[in-house]
Amino acid sequence: MQPTIAFIGGGNMAAALIGGLLAAGHGATHLRVAEPNAERADWLRRQFAIEVRGSAAAVVRGAQAVVLAVKPQQMAEALAGLRLDDGATVVSIAAGVRLASLRRWLGDGVHLVRTMPNTPALYQKGITGLHAPKGTPEAARALADTILKAAGQTCWLADEADLDAVTALSGSGPAYYFLLTEVLREAGEKLGLDGETAAALALQTFVGAAEMAARTGTDVATLRAQVTSKGGTTEAALRSLESAGIRAIFERALGDAALRGKELGDLMENQS
Repeated sequence: MQPTIAFIGGGNMAAALIGGLLAAGHGATHLRVAEPNAERADWLRRQFAIEVRGSAAAVVRGAQAVVLAVKPQQMAEALAGLRLDDGATVVSIAAGVRLASLRRWLGDGVHLVRTMPNTPALYQKGITGLHAPKGTPEAARALADTILKAAGQTCWLADEADLDAVTALSGSGPAYYFLLTEVLREAGEKLGLDGETAAALALQTFVGAAEMAARTGTDVATLRAQVTSKGGTTEAALRSLESAGIRAIFERALGDAALRGKELGDLMENQS
């Protein structure tokens, strides 16, 4: 029998997970959403033909899994006074809300899993880092994994602190690719290409390169070497990027993002 999964919050990421679960064969009658915004609630009903209520208390009763999909700053209010069934698996997709805070709000009767998905999940192309505290039953971990796999790939982390690194790498990562695509487009225009052509070349080059890496399973360093002819144009470009310190630039950038994630987590914990 399929588990009943309740979502607290019906935003884009919740909709991505619901759509992915339905596509994977999860029955609509086993999915519920708490969404107080009437317009959004109506959209969810029309889009997915699932039960949508205005309050969390109305959807969590009897649910084997509860997905916390509200904004981090709204989490304490959303969970205030909420009683979940003992043994329920609670999956948080809210950045910066630590397990200690969730445990304080929800008590010891539930199994907690904290996750960090990214925005390509909206197209079932995301990747999510997950962490569950020691002692979490395998069944709870498996249920959380099934839910997040509806939006793409998953990877499990041994330490909760690693989620800050995941946030820096994959959580913020799509923005880095968008920026690089933008940079390539602008550089192409400066070489004389019209804007539309430069944009198409830059975008499809990233799409195609990602597909090559995904389909071949070959390490990207090897793929880079394979397309870099000695004395050729690619080698000249890569030499320029390396001399400009591209690796150090990204190390600093991800370090700053991870530090900011930790700071936000500290702030959230102190306010809870």
